[in-house]
Amino acid sequence: MDILFLCKTLPHEKVIGGPILVYNRIRLLSRRHRVSLLCFVSEEERRHEDTVSRFCLDYRGVPMPGPRPAWRKARDFFLSPVPIYFLNARSPEMFAALREMVGRHRYDVAISEYSAVAQYLYRNPDLAGMKRVMSVHECYFLARRKAWRVQRFSREGLSALCNLKGLRRFEFDMYADADLLLTLTPEGKQELLEIRPDLRIEVVPHGVDVEHFCALGECEREQAVMFLGNYPHDPNRDAVLWFHGQMWPLVKKEVPEARFYVVGKDPTPDLLALAREDPSVVVTGTVEDVRPFFERSKVFVNPVRIGGGFRGKLLEAMSMGLPIVTTSLGAEGVEVRGGEEMIIADAPGEFAAAVARLLRDDGLCGRLGERARRLAEERFSWEKGVERLEDVLRELVEGKPRKGSP
Repeated sequence: MDILFLCKTLPHEKVIGGPILVYNRIRLLSRRHRVSLLCFVSEEERRHEDTVSRFCLDYRGVPMPGPRPAWRKARDFFLSPVPIYFLNARSPEMFAALREMVGRHRYDVAISEYSAVAQYLYRNPDLAGMKRVMSVHECYFLARRKAWRVQRFSREGLSALCNLKGLRRFEFDMYADADLLLTLTPEGKQELLEIRPDLRIEVVPHGVDVEHFCALGECEREQAVMFLGNYPHDPNRDAVLWFHGQMWPLVKKEVPEARFYVVGKDPTPDLLALAREDPSVVVTGTVEDVRPFFERSKVFVNPVRIGGGFRGKLLEAMSMGLPIVTTSLGAEGVEVRGGEEMIIADAPGEFAAAVARLLRDDGLCGRLGERARRLAEERFSWEKGVERLEDVLRELVEGKPRKGSP
């Protein structure tokens, strides 16, 4: 098959979060298919382009859209049929690059990774004759609605409320225009179908490199917990602040020497302030390799309460054999038995109690970590997820049934 990926950011081998999923889809599909990539890329990340372009028949990196003037944002809020969330990723240069790429090569299928770039497939006459697949890492309408319900009249909650204007109609009309939607979890599929039952959706899960993310022998564990994220993505920022404000004082009461590692890209000013004000919090910023933090930490916490999709960070912690305490929202897509492969707790007091118990109980840590690692190996290797994607695309493009389907 000839497959064209569109992505809202450069997917490369050093990135974390959703883009690493796209990188591995491209890397593994390129073994048997002709794969091309069109994406936005920042100047900072251009140095990583060759890590993914080497797998591509054709590659084009378009500069990130610049900030829009305040007067234009105000005008568009009231007059534009395209919601603010999508206008932020709208670029004439991206439309032109897509037209150029499909003009010089015929693709069987175009896949938009993230809803932000699905707008380039929506009712686009340049794509006549090819299948259009929208990979929904997170439904923006559902994510913003969750954020408003949780954060309410905070600055972030009011921002979510403003972003809801016109979002449901535009986003779901766009989804209905696609030949196929992909979600990362069964829960994500069900949420979309509750709003538009006529959508055609397949579940293709996240994955993890189980060879790369593995514990290398005995580790000197600290009395430490960690969280991993890309912090401009608000669900990650909110998770850290909620955990630190509601759970961390309870953990510290039980384990006074405990330390909290906040690992990942572009920590926001309020996260940096935590590290200045609380010596038990370490905010690392971008790191070349996250594995040393998995190895020195005793517990991985995943206190997400807004957003959607599949948390790849959870699979990395599982693959590293780290015991996990997560909210039920954070565990979506993994289908674990609470207390067997990880501990699921939504109330702050229960969450904190589970973390403190694990910091004091090495035996329980070991048992949970071993089961989590086994589950990652059995169900979530990158190869298994991409095989599933390949079957779904083959059925769509060639009309052939997937393996195991009736």
